[in-house]
Amino acid sequence: MKILLLEDDTVLLETLCELLKQHGFDVTAVEKGQHAIDMTFENSYDIYLFDINLPDMNGIDLLKSLKEADDQTPAIFISANEDIQTIAKGFDVGAEDYIKKPFMPEELLIRLNAKLSKKMVICYQNVRYNTVSGDIFIDNKKVYLSYAQFKLVDMLFRNIDKAVTKDELLDVTEYHSDNALRVAITKLKTLLNIEIKNIRGVGYTIESC
Repeated sequence: MKILLLEDDTVLLETLCELLKQHGFDVTAVEKGQHAIDMTFENSYDIYLFDINLPDMNGIDLLKSLKEADDQTPAIFISANEDIQTIAKGFDVGAEDYIKKPFMPEELLIRLNAKLSKKMVICYQNVRYNTVSGDIFIDNKKVYLSYAQFKLVDMLFRNIDKAVTKDELLDVTEYHSDNALRVAITKLKTLLNIEIKNIRGVGYTIESC
């Protein structure tokens, strides 16, 4: 599971990175809000861990701007701020949880796993994709895909309502031309009986119902 960690306390940042990596998480760590914004443009994450009081911006304002840009990634705030109005505002802009500093490592792991367990299975119409096991089902029947087809499903299902560029899809599937990718997308649409939209000049997306 991929985590974007935003924390301006360098010591705490390094401690949390080590803890999370020890428990199998893929962590991208940044110390400034603008760096976090840049990373969300370039990558997809399973969850955000954001501090609130940052040197260049407020973490709540950051999350609000991401939500307004249709970024539905779950977010947890980690902050020493005890002001109830600040906490309430964090939830108002779309935070999933709030952890007060200082906290026990076990508490963070428990809350993370609770949130991420909800994202283990991604459903689209009658297709279910288990992101942990890699299993794909149509209704209750398991579907077996080629490596390239599986990578297409993984990229598109993890980015529902977001455009995945042709270059990204070509890179993960190891196809060598736009035409090969187009043919593969067409076959996948038929196999799974889903609509995969071609965004001209950009790439492909599947849109939530």
